[in-house]
Amino acid sequence: MKRIAILGATGSIGSSTLDLVEAAPERFEITALTAATNVEKLAADAKRTRAKLAVIADERRLDELRAALAGADIEAAAGEGALCQAATSADLVIAAIVGTAGLGPVMAAVRAGKTIGLANKEALVSAGALMLEEAHRTGAVLLPIDSEHNAIFQCLAGQDCDRVSRLILTASGGPFRTFTAEQMARVTPSQAVAHPNWSMGAKISVDSATMMNKGLELIEAHHLFALPESRIDILVHPQSVIHSLVEYADGSMLAQLGSPDMRVPIGHILAYPQRMATGARRLDLLEVARLDFEAPDPVRFPALRLAREALRRGGSAPLVLNAANEIAVEAFLGGSIHFPAIAGLVEEMLTIMDRPLPSTIPDVLALDAEARDESRRLLERFAA
Repeated sequence: MKRIAILGATGSIGSSTLDLVEAAPERFEITALTAATNVEKLAADAKRTRAKLAVIADERRLDELRAALAGADIEAAAGEGALCQAATSADLVIAAIVGTAGLGPVMAAVRAGKTIGLANKEALVSAGALMLEEAHRTGAVLLPIDSEHNAIFQCLAGQDCDRVSRLILTASGGPFRTFTAEQMARVTPSQAVAHPNWSMGAKISVDSATMMNKGLELIEAHHLFALPESRIDILVHPQSVIHSLVEYADGSMLAQLGSPDMRVPIGHILAYPQRMATGARRLDLLEVARLDFEAPDPVRFPALRLAREALRRGGSAPLVLNAANEIAVEAFLGGSIHFPAIAGLVEEMLTIMDRPLPSTIPDVLALDAEARDESRRLLERFAA
């Protein structure tokens, strides 16, 4: 029995993880589930899976969670400290909290030397050097759940990257791959969250539409696989069949293929180093028939350029990139800025905020908060 804690259990990744865990009760035991604000689903999931601990991030909703769990032998808790407790309660921690809200709990798991299934790319983007240094000290293991990084992990098959020429992250291109700049200026939030291939939450769907998600994944790949930005390429692949590729020094290129279903990479990490059934639709190559590729357009999708610039600059630039993007996406979803202004706000923030990366997580979080406050002040310039 592998003991599992799921941070962000009510989101898309968390729900898919629960589907797999509940389909194999003989293999997994749930120690803790967490959620940001969804008390009703958290309580239902905790009771159904007989979790030992249920944590709601919003401390104001603790009494509501206790009431929802009344009569069940499940501990209810709330707040940052409780999230960190949940993150140290299991053999395998699924880190699926969206944004830098997940940084503290992920670092708690790293300090405890846990094995972490990482679906929270923002934690590595904002504090990758600190996280990897701590993992080296404690023996914590980071296993990638993001489909692209999981694909690379599978293609590497335990080999070191010193024999790798380059990594190639694939991108669907999102719903606006063929849109003109004029069309993109008029897109709505409902259009941006309608991803053509994947079923995802609103924030990550917008990131896919701007291709900022691919920029964040580039920074994540740099940290996970210790390769410089110059050896990580991005290729648009509309079918979303090849999830990423690894090119070796001898010219060989390995690719991981599969249906666009997050249960595949999640299942790979849950069962690692073994394999498990996922229920995902099997890939029919005759049905797919063809695989297309194209270079991303840096003019229509400036987020890719901004992410590369942030990674090359180093310091706090990736943190600022991520913080400004989260504020801009939130503003776009709320209807207060147009779609192109997301990248515009991020670029402005990278211009005006340039600091060294702090050496402690509390200082990282403080700088992240400062970057968000400054981003909110800039929103007026980009108002719709």
